[in-house]
Amino acid sequence: MTGGRATTIRRQWWAWAIAALVIAVAVAPLVQQWLTNPDDQRLVDLDVYRTGGQMILDGRAVYEFATPAPQLLPFTYPPVAAMLAVLLAKMSWETAQWVWTAGVFVSLAVVVAYSFRGVLSAHREGWARYAPWLFAFLMVACTYLMPIRDQVRFGQVDILLVALCLADCVARRPWWPRGFLIGLATAVKLTPGVFLIYLLVTRQWRTFFMAAFAAALLTLLPFVVIPQDAADFWFSALFDPNRLGANAATTNQSIRGMLIRLYLPDAVTSVIWIALVAVVGWYGFRGARAAHQAKDPITAVALVGLMAVLLSPVAWIHHLAWVVVVLGAIVGDGRDPVRVRVAVGVWLYYVLPIPWWGVALKVAGVPVLDKIVQDGYGLGALGLVWLLVSWLPKRRDVV
Repeated sequence: MTGGRATTIRRQWWAWAIAALVIAVAVAPLVQQWLTNPDDQRLVDLDVYRTGGQMILDGRAVYEFATPAPQLLPFTYPPVAAMLAVLLAKMSWETAQWVWTAGVFVSLAVVVAYSFRGVLSAHREGWARYAPWLFAFLMVACTYLMPIRDQVRFGQVDILLVALCLADCVARRPWWPRGFLIGLATAVKLTPGVFLIYLLVTRQWRTFFMAAFAAALLTLLPFVVIPQDAADFWFSALFDPNRLGANAATTNQSIRGMLIRLYLPDAVTSVIWIALVAVVGWYGFRGARAAHQAKDPITAVALVGLMAVLLSPVAWIHHLAWVVVVLGAIVGDGRDPVRVRVAVGVWLYYVLPIPWWGVALKVAGVPVLDKIVQDGYGLGALGLVWLLVSWLPKRRDVV
């Protein structure tokens, strides 16, 4: 190694260390806000995870508890998630908060690194020296997206699941069996199961079988370790959507959530929902297959992630953590200024609390517009599906 090359590497290490410090300082106000919240309002989903693990340690029924008032939240995840949550239950509440919050940002770093790999590794003269600063900028920008802010606010697991599925799909030489991470994510929370459909339609058979095997193994394991809890989930709790919260709430931005807020007869809502799921699913997975064939795995993953949100019966705003991957897909390698400007617009859209503006319009008695704005993130996700399927391919060869 030449002296010049060694000096460059040392400088890069210093640059990355300073970039990490910049990130820490920039996100500190958000972390401080939510980790100093009143105890009964702080990281309420993390509290659910820890309590689920504690139920196993205490030999009590996982799916019969609720966290203390005013939250009263039940455990809604598959039983293997409760088994993994035992690790959290063994920590003190204060330690768990800091460990989990750090994990959120580590997961986000993985997602940003993979999603914006095209621009971070762009081969331009002298470009590499700016990679740490660009990464810091992207980390801070993505942190303040509302779906990511909610990861910190609630102590949610979604960004970790995004990182698992994204890494499994786009890592060039993974050290794990490709497909295992998708199987793990699917076993922990069912919605990443949409990636099994993606692997099928793209005929990635080896990865599909590994993902299906891992998901099945981790699903069956609780029947051996905690059989009653496993039976309670798969034969009872799974079929109670109200365990997830009020399905008509503004935070539910899935297609079904948007339809429920129209307050049509239940039968009509169900028929329309099934029809829209079929159409959007066909369009989205077809687009993901086309992106895969075009050697654009980031766009393919972004589309499948949007399917996980839109097609699910319930998808809270924090489930839209996939928007980070969407932004990376739109930006590409950063050479097309039109794509960059569109990405900035999408970023701003998901930074602003648009659905809550809809609630304000509803209170003010503004008809029609209140529903549209209240459904803003879900409608925006539908628009992003079109953008990635129909608009983005036309821009790939522009620059």
